[in-house]
Amino acid sequence: MDKSGIDSILQQLQATSALASGVKKSAGTDEVTSVDFSEKLKAAVDQVNNAQRNADKLSEQFVSDQSNVDLHEVMISLQKANVSFQSMVQVRNKLVTAYQEIMNMQV
Repeated sequence: MDKSGIDSILQQLQATSALASGVKKSAGTDEVTSVDFSEKLKAAVDQVNNAQRNADKLSEQFVSDQSNVDLHEVMISLQKANVSFQSMVQVRNKLVTAYQEIMNMQV
């Protein structure tokens, strides 16, 4: 296996881990900058919305036979949109549960 491939995968995993923890570390420096949660949440919702729009567009094209859209492309886009929406719903449920737990804490 190529060492450069392993290094690039490791860097991607580290970047994803840093992003998930809420901090972003510059590649060449040791500076740590914070990531705005609301911006990340809005970006995630926009990605889900785009996936659903793409799936709707492909399914409409398939039904109206306007272009050379294959059935498997339509089904894959619909499944991607479904999975992304279900993931967003689960994140929302976790956020609501966390909020309820915080509100029930005694001060």
